Amino acid sequence: MAPFDRPRTGGSARSVATAGDTWWYAAVAAEAAGSFSARIRIRMRRACLAAVLLLTVAYAGLVLTATGRRWGDAALAGRLAEPAVARFLREHPSLRGIGTLSLVLAVLLLVAVGALRKRYALTGAVLGTLATALVAAELLQRYAPGPRFVDASGAAVQSGFPGSASVVAAGTALGFIVIVPHRLRAVVVGLATLWAAALGAYAIASGRHRPGDVIAADLLVLAAFAALVALLARKGRIRPAPRGSLSRRRLLVAVPLVLVAAAGLGVGLYLLPGCLPGPGPVPAELPRIAHRCGQALAAGTGAGVAVALLALLRHVDLDRGAAPYRLASPVPEDPFPEEPDHEIS
Repeated sequence: MAPFDRPRTGGSARSVATAGDTWWYAAVAAEAAGSFSARIRIRMRRACLAAVLLLTVAYAGLVLTATGRRWGDAALAGRLAEPAVARFLREHPSLRGIGTLSLVLAVLLLVAVGALRKRYALTGAVLGTLATALVAAELLQRYAPGPRFVDASGAAVQSGFPGSASVVAAGTALGFIVIVPHRLRAVVVGLATLWAAALGAYAIASGRHRPGDVIAADLLVLAAFAALVALLARKGRIRPAPRGSLSRRRLLVAVPLVLVAAAGLGVGLYLLPGCLPGPGPVPAELPRIAHRCGQALAAGTGAGVAVALLALLRHVDLDRGAAPYRLASPVPEDPFPEEPDHEIS
């Protein structure tokens, strides 16, 4: 049993193994009571359940309630009340194509990094997790109970809760947590998260998605990758990372990411009570405030999801598994072998 997977007080005893038996002994060590792998597995399982709970609350509040739907409609209408945003989108019509191209390039970059580092199994696990989150988003859009949305012409449109493009962006950003080395994790994931937040802001400003669609996509991706890390811990494919002080390059990315999360959530929650439309006529300034509130909450949630997962895995190395559980020398033979024909007289 590796030093970092030794059980705490009250843990299970070490089992007898034969030379070369590695796979089952690794599983036993990973599941030892109080071991490092078991603690991380429980931690990530709780994080997955918390993300699912928050996603359920967002769905109930923003889709099933009339107030939440009116707030989303007000946020979409408020983008037209921002002259600077409307003028910028009108003068740069190619931003939509650039956003789609950046998604494709980001996924290809994720695969290329995994292939160059020869982490084929981890890369496949990340792509499988991303595909699972995308399928879950499509199923929620098609079959989740809720009201029917219509466009300006009155035609029914499919719900965008959660947003598929936002799922791909957030999933690619969090996928680098598993692929890149531990020393570069904060820098790479921080930059990728800021890029994903910019795509989410553009999706809201262009009217393609409501703020709740982007928020739900971030929570769905957090649940999916927390479940992936819990599975890796269950298989004994994690180990403790060296504990050291934060370097300057990590701080240059971590500090802005934390500021975006804190400022976005703080400003959004501060503006939210004043931009909830009632059953009567909507005030003229309410859509603009709702749009700003939705942008702040979406940016804060995206950054907060990345900060939470990085904090949970701060001292966890996902780059490779623990040291192999192989006995260093052959198992000695029993000096008193049992004779089948021996009888006790």
